[in-house]
Amino acid sequence: MSVDIEFDENCDPNNPRKIKYDDILAASRRIVGAVVRTPCTRAHMSERLGMDIYFKQEFLQYTGSFKERGVRNALISLSDEQKKNGVIAASTGNHGAALSYHSTQLGIPCIVVVPIHTALNKVNKCEQLGAKVFKHGIDMSAAKLHAMSLGKEKKMIYINGYDHPDVLAGQGSIGIEIIEQLPNVDAVLIPVGGGSLLTGIGISVKHLKPDTEIYGVETDKTCSMVESLRKNERIHLDIDSTIAEGLAVNVVGTNTFYNIKGLVDKMVVVKEDWVARAIMHIVEEERFVVEGAGAVAVAAIMAGLFPNLKGKKVVCIISGGNIDVTILARALERGMAAEGRLVKFKVTVHDRPGGMAELCTLLTNSGITIRDCVPERAWVKGDVFSAQVKVIAETRGWEHTKELIEQIKKHYKDYFFQEICDRPDRPSVGTRRGPCLAPNPVCMQK
Repeated sequence: MSVDIEFDENCDPNNPRKIKYDDILAASRRIVGAVVRTPCTRAHMSERLGMDIYFKQEFLQYTGSFKERGVRNALISLSDEQKKNGVIAASTGNHGAALSYHSTQLGIPCIVVVPIHTALNKVNKCEQLGAKVFKHGIDMSAAKLHAMSLGKEKKMIYINGYDHPDVLAGQGSIGIEIIEQLPNVDAVLIPVGGGSLLTGIGISVKHLKPDTEIYGVETDKTCSMVESLRKNERIHLDIDSTIAEGLAVNVVGTNTFYNIKGLVDKMVVVKEDWVARAIMHIVEEERFVVEGAGAVAVAAIMAGLFPNLKGKKVVCIISGGNIDVTILARALERGMAAEGRLVKFKVTVHDRPGGMAELCTLLTNSGITIRDCVPERAWVKGDVFSAQVKVIAETRGWEHTKELIEQIKKHYKDYFFQEICDRPDRPSVGTRRGPCLAPNPVCMQK
């Protein structure tokens, strides 16, 4: 009799599991002391964004993400024989790190399979925490197939990081904590990859405070849940490189897709440029270092996708802080460029002694910081006594950038400014809202 490698009895499309609040309550009691009860504090950016924003800081877990809750609950629930055989999972990093840490704590053998492009810091963390790590495939689908095949071969239990019923129940403990920490919360904004966080928190919050609005947030490159809901079936979404790699799940979970219907008020999709901008503002204003997946809720608010929440108490789930330092540096620069604080332009100057010095003096006197300045002579049209200078400059913001443009226009005839991204104070272009999921829709009304 042949074995279906992809079959997982805990995530069976023909028999989806209904997650109940009692399951979440039991899980929350089961994992007490093994995971961090994270703070839910008011954000400094609240006044600027016009709403009472609170950050549920799941990046403060030992391995840097919310994944520990579901993993701990799933591992504790295994039989003695299953614990002896060990566990295996596919992961983009956070689930793997959580599984590595807690399986080691409980003395359970563990293997983690990651896509080949997974950030190096996340791969190293899994190994340091005690797991064997294998790289396979270009995305989560390929890594998952390999992990499930290897698991059946070695008789190890596959722990689905975004669909296992015990994982969903464990993630729901966050919702219980939110209601205890902020009883009068109006809305909760939740990052969505496979959907475990959305499902768990949605069930617990709606049970304890039914009038609380629940919103799921994805990026325009990782919107597998939104597209599945549009077609009313779980679809496969090809996902290329993304700043929110923690959300890069090609096919959403069976149990999550089954449970969120009628539970979630709205799905929202935000452009990834806004995610880079959100990472920058969270670092600057809150002094928190977060990964792309953890910043999507803030990004959606900044992009103006929640006009209905102005003046309300809103909890943003900051799901993780495991960002590679190289990606962090890129995100900060992208964020600065998107907000007019990093400007790229070309200007033609006289190619004689003092020609470039005059340009540098002009910029310096305007309070501009020169990041880079490269002269080009060979490919310049016009007379041979001119040179084109490529400049990357740092300003204080949009008004300062406008002053820079005016100064260049005033003193030079030939110039070109790189097209600047969407202004943060203007409606965002290219962002969209997903299908409304509320039984009696009241969300998003102006």
